[in-house]
Amino acid sequence: MRYRYFQICFFLLFFSSIVFAAPLTEEQVQSKVREISKTLRCAVCQSESVWESNAELASQMRAIVRERVIAGESGDEIRAYFISRYGDFIVLKPRVKGINQVIWFGPFLLLGVAGFLIYRKICVWVKQATPVTPSEIVPIDDAGQKRIAEALASYNTGEK
Repeated sequence: MRYRYFQICFFLLFFSSIVFAAPLTEEQVQSKVREISKTLRCAVCQSESVWESNAELASQMRAIVRERVIAGESGDEIRAYFISRYGDFIVLKPRVKGINQVIWFGPFLLLGVAGFLIYRKICVWVKQATPVTPSEIVPIDDAGQKRIAEALASYNTGEK
């Protein structure tokens, strides 16, 4: 008996929102159509959203979105409908799955690999460089010391 009572209460609470739900106003429908249409790519223009495009196909797609919003479908359901018809390309911000992962994460992976290879090459160059010991340094002769002194004196006096 108690179980039946809980079932009845559950169904009344759950289905009362559906039965007493107010229909969407024209402003609410228009705002939902705008929100969803801005996330879909125009198949003709390919650089504009369905909302911004003036193409005939874009106006047909907006009409489909409007019909589905009025029918009570959510934005995700409407996007799923267009993805099933046109593929992931139709969404302006594609989902990160499958081959799209390569497109999303590939540049960062390549950047990391390139940085690692440059680091390794620099390490090899540093190891190949032979350090100079103080005994290998040739002292400056008298003529060289004289040229340095003259250059410093002309620098201090402002002559060039």
